Amino acid sequence: MKIRSFLLWLLAFILMGALAVYQRTTGPTYPVRGKVELKGKPYSYKLLRSQDSDKDAPVELEVPKGTKAIFRYKRFKSHDDWTAIELDEKDGKISTSIPMQPPAGKVIYQLDVFDGEKYIPLTDKPVIIRFKGSVPDLVLVPHIFFMFFAMVFSLRTGLEVLVKGRQTYWMTGVTLLLFLVGGLIMGPIVQKYAFDAYWTGWPFGHDLTDNKTLAAFVFWLIAWIVLRKNRENRLWPAIATVVMLAVYLIPHSVLGSEIDYTESEEKPQTETAP
Repeated sequence: MKIRSFLLWLLAFILMGALAVYQRTTGPTYPVRGKVELKGKPYSYKLLRSQDSDKDAPVELEVPKGTKAIFRYKRFKSHDDWTAIELDEKDGKISTSIPMQPPAGKVIYQLDVFDGEKYIPLTDKPVIIRFKGSVPDLVLVPHIFFMFFAMVFSLRTGLEVLVKGRQTYWMTGVTLLLFLVGGLIMGPIVQKYAFDAYWTGWPFGHDLTDNKTLAAFVFWLIAWIVLRKNRENRLWPAIATVVMLAVYLIPHSVLGSEIDYTESEEKPQTETAP
């Protein structure tokens, strides 16, 4: 029994690690990475999609000597015209920056590099970067800690259901508690620091991160209530585990907080010929 329990815990941690990697490499806030071939040599690039709102976001690319580029940007969801800047190689790099924006402000941008014959866009579509307020480690670290172990216990509870073990009830209770602290207490505090709002999900908004957090908590709460009356129930903890998995498979920060500049600006009037 001890060996089986150890193996199940180990499997839960491995699955959580895989989900953590998935979360780190997907979603609209993680850097766009790739390579571009210039003068017969590949050059790697990383384009930021998230930045603290108290500083400009750097855009930098190693290039061959004499390379030129054009950098275009404008505020996302605005009536702005594109701003275009011509860039020249300096010390083996093309470098510029994206002007800082208030928390939840976004900028859409694209970098085209001249390969000697034509300009090559680094990405098929322009990249969107979102600015956010800085979150203190004393807030962010506990949030990540509790959410990490909430997922570990969620997976372990699901595995306990599969092997028809007898520890489902207390594991469900621990999962619920971890998710309450990490998701519904620490999560809104993180959100407040980052975007100056404690909650932007239902019923106040459509923030998918807040909504999926609420959905997962509700299903674990139901599972815990059901298990209090019937410790042999396996359906609801299994459902709660599946919901939790679905929550973590949705890329982080999808449909997150953003400023719509068009709501506070007048659309430019276009003159028509008589």
